[in-house]
Amino acid sequence: MTMRHLFPLLLLAPLGLISSVPTRPAAAPDANLSNIKLPAGFTISYFAQGVTSARELAVGPDGTVYVGTKDDKVYALPDRNKDGRADEVVTVATGLNAPNGVAVRNGALYVAEINRVVRYDNIAATLRKKPKPVVVYNQLPNKDWHGYRYIAFGPDGKLYVPVGAPCNSCLPEEPIYGTINRMNANGTGLEVFAQGVRNTVGFDWSPQDKALWFTDNGRDMLGDNLPPDELNRAPSPGLHFGFPYFFAGDVPDPEFSKGRSADTYTKPARKLGPHVAALGMKFYTGKQFPAAYRNQIFIPEHGSWNRSSKLGYRIMLVRLDASGKQARSYETFAEGWLQGQKPWGRPVCLLVLPDGSLLVSDDQNNVVYRISYKG
Repeated sequence: MTMRHLFPLLLLAPLGLISSVPTRPAAAPDANLSNIKLPAGFTISYFAQGVTSARELAVGPDGTVYVGTKDDKVYALPDRNKDGRADEVVTVATGLNAPNGVAVRNGALYVAEINRVVRYDNIAATLRKKPKPVVVYNQLPNKDWHGYRYIAFGPDGKLYVPVGAPCNSCLPEEPIYGTINRMNANGTGLEVFAQGVRNTVGFDWSPQDKALWFTDNGRDMLGDNLPPDELNRAPSPGLHFGFPYFFAGDVPDPEFSKGRSADTYTKPARKLGPHVAALGMKFYTGKQFPAAYRNQIFIPEHGSWNRSSKLGYRIMLVRLDASGKQARSYETFAEGWLQGQKPWGRPVCLLVLPDGSLLVSDDQNNVVYRISYKG
């Protein structure tokens, strides 16, 4: 674009008459990306930069990627020429209450703020027009502690919305805390699907048997190595996963476990690292990666915040058995965001694109990465 073509845009931008200016920034400090270690044949690149506090990711029917944040904005990242890099960063909405969660259904963008879920209809046609939201559900607790909502539509067509515990460890004052809930797409019929979940900010459904799997963050202040974070499997509603009485299946809470048995509660499918802050997990359902990765679970670990030796800041791979019901290994897939004890990025959530590549959001580095395989 020449200065002659850019000049009218520069005049209009201060007046708010354009929603975005194409942003394909010159290569940013790719020295950081060279620190990322991946298995042979995989590469990592920037899908988009300048995406402040990037969190959950969702993709529309036209391939546009939507990004929730822990800030007040929701972004859209179109890649019209399908070159593996967003053409621009479009601000869809502002002034929201930590709109962490995003999901797309029937052409509408659903956004989960701390206290409510809203919907932007016909989003592909309206994303540049600052569309007005339709309130879907507005009775969620408005507490910041574990208030970031990760949302997704399940195989049953219902919208799943977790409500984390408003504390490190406590007996919540309302039954909705420490749960995963589901509702109809129009906001009716809210019901608890799973209980005893301290704080999940990532879940997905098995492509083999449609069971819900989710990560859960363990409590703090029990030392560097207790408790582990959890990967859980919920094949049916009504299961209780232990919070606040037990963590990771067998780690008792020093205050609330008295008089209770760990066998009462559902054990994790896999114990993860302690305090790694396992977040937006995804089953790999694409075809670009080698067959050994299909139907396996990728887990971004946001990284520990109060462990004396930092842990996490990586993407882990959990391999399942042939049935897809048992976790048989837990191994590193991508690492390097932690250099020594200094993190330069924090992976948050994942998204499998239609071409089979894997997007990764990073709310510290304010970017979305793309991991691809060329073999």
